[in-house]
Amino acid sequence: MLKSYAALFRTPGSIRFSSAGFVARMPIAQMSIAAVLLISTETGSYALAGQVAATAALAGAVVMPQTARLVDRYGQARIVRPIITIGATAWLLLASAVTFAWPMWTWFAFAALGGAMGPSVGAMVRARWVHALDDSTLQHRAFSWESSLDEVIFVIGPPLATFLATGISTYAAIVVPVALLLVGGWLFTAQRATEPPPSGRDAARFPSRRFLTGTFVSVALVYVCCGVAFGAIDVVAVALAEEAGHKSAAGIILAAFAAGSLLAGLTFGVLTFKRSVGAQFVTFACLFAVLGPLMLLSANLPLAGILLFVGGAAIAPLLISGITLIQRLVPPAALTEALTWSTTSLVIGITIGASGAGSIVDAHGARMGFWLPASVAVLAGLLAVISIPRLRFTAVTRTADALAVGLVDAPVPAASHTE
Repeated sequence: MLKSYAALFRTPGSIRFSSAGFVARMPIAQMSIAAVLLISTETGSYALAGQVAATAALAGAVVMPQTARLVDRYGQARIVRPIITIGATAWLLLASAVTFAWPMWTWFAFAALGGAMGPSVGAMVRARWVHALDDSTLQHRAFSWESSLDEVIFVIGPPLATFLATGISTYAAIVVPVALLLVGGWLFTAQRATEPPPSGRDAARFPSRRFLTGTFVSVALVYVCCGVAFGAIDVVAVALAEEAGHKSAAGIILAAFAAGSLLAGLTFGVLTFKRSVGAQFVTFACLFAVLGPLMLLSANLPLAGILLFVGGAAIAPLLISGITLIQRLVPPAALTEALTWSTTSLVIGITIGASGAGSIVDAHGARMGFWLPASVAVLAGLLAVISIPRLRFTAVTRTADALAVGLVDAPVPAASHTE
């Protein structure tokens, strides 16, 4: 496995941009739980904490694709640096607003600004891999590598956030990810040699409405379900740990969920499948539907950690196969925006999950909160099965859309995109 992934890093500059991108997106695993810990500690309300976290996520869902479109058109460094500076400032202001009891409307305002000014670093890293690698097998492996790094982030991030919040201060849980965003973001954008060239007007020639294909919508809806599960589990894990008298254990529970996904993602990246990417997507969505409801059996913290570890095994392969489908659906000139739409789908789900789970926990207790992620796991499997006819026509849709705006010169053989 290590040798298979080592082949990726023979590409000049790949170690530097991948590692810098890793640092820059560390905050994605910390900001939500840090906000929940901060607000629930100060107010005692998980519903309010979930609503503020959901506001940040919703703002990101609305704005991030537009930011990505600008990145495709004008380049990563030119767009990203001012955005992360504004976003970092907004998160610090949110922490101050909660800590010093500023008017509650400022909490939502700063959360919205911080969420909106969060560039999709993961999409930009993957765009660099596509730019650097011509071999589709290596591209798939690179996607698996980056998705595995995402899971490492979620293994490290929640325990770090909970340690900072419970061991130092809830304010520190916000300050550290802000510092990581600034340092990682500036190091990442400083690497101009591996940055994909700006597409200029080509990005504008592929309007966002052309993403509304059957395959793209199917992937997006499943991603929304995954996001609901992620957002809900963030809130429920904190509440379950607090009910058990071990609030700091929430990070360990969330790390177990991410660890299961991490191991599955690393394995998935080096395996060769005879079935199509669409079939892989449906298979892992169905596996998520089977494993997700197991979390309802979480009678105590150790069992919750074990069951979430098992449930996480379907996550990374599902997300990787979805990203691969999207990458094959759009031209390079619109790749960052397309990948960001997949992130946006997750974020929309996180918005729903965090807010919904907070209300359930406040009304019925932590264990009842698991019903929300368990239910959407089943829904994800059903949506994927329903979408099977759409997934068979990925190549046709991609070629027709790209030709319509003049971004490819000739049709791509259907088998290369359907399989």
